[in-house]
Amino acid sequence: MVKLLLADDDARLSDLIKEYFDGEGYEVAHAWNGREALELMAANMPDIIILDVMMPELDGFETLKQIRNKSAVPVIMLTAKGDDIDRILGLEMGADDYLSKPFNPRELLARIKAILRRASQEREDDPTADIELSGVLLRRKDRTVYLEDDLVELTTSEYTLLECMLMAPGQVLTKQELSEKALGRKLTMYDRSLDMHISNLRKKIGNLENGDPRIKTVRGVGYIFVSNE
Repeated sequence: MVKLLLADDDARLSDLIKEYFDGEGYEVAHAWNGREALELMAANMPDIIILDVMMPELDGFETLKQIRNKSAVPVIMLTAKGDDIDRILGLEMGADDYLSKPFNPRELLARIKAILRRASQEREDDPTADIELSGVLLRRKDRTVYLEDDLVELTTSEYTLLECMLMAPGQVLTKQELSEKALGRKLTMYDRSLDMHISNLRKKIGNLENGDPRIKTVRGVGYIFVSNE
């Protein structure tokens, strides 16, 4: 049974989500604020976390920050409708996806399934097939990434994006291709989530010794991981 942790102080919405996901066979834990969410997470690590931005005591951003200090568990942020700043900040801080309120629970379910399906597919891959390229070591056995021997903390989406590109070094991967492989969905108009994840990934893995970025943009097409070997 999938364990879902929902952190939201909206009683009506929380009841609706809990009832819906209970019916889908999920084990749902509910927290009224970020502090409670962190306590529940420590007691019983969930498979995925749904995190509202606006909460008392500890808001969604600070909660996400503390989660990322400890874990790469998938996180979906719930933001106010049309609030691009909340959405962008969430992605910059390591959220795997976002959903604007109000939303259809069925859409939330679809996004959760896409993220979990992606994680499951990764687990089926050869756990011994580490990939090392251009100073980046990706250890698939324990899903860790090292940059020049230093551990790099990546989210689930960032890890999967990096893995996709490391498996095809020097090749242009289209945005559509990366979105389907790494985010589990087709890229839609005005969807900037892929670009935000790439931007975060670039910051974390830095540049090559000659100063060139490890991930280059192919304008209007997609991205390419540069191999210096």
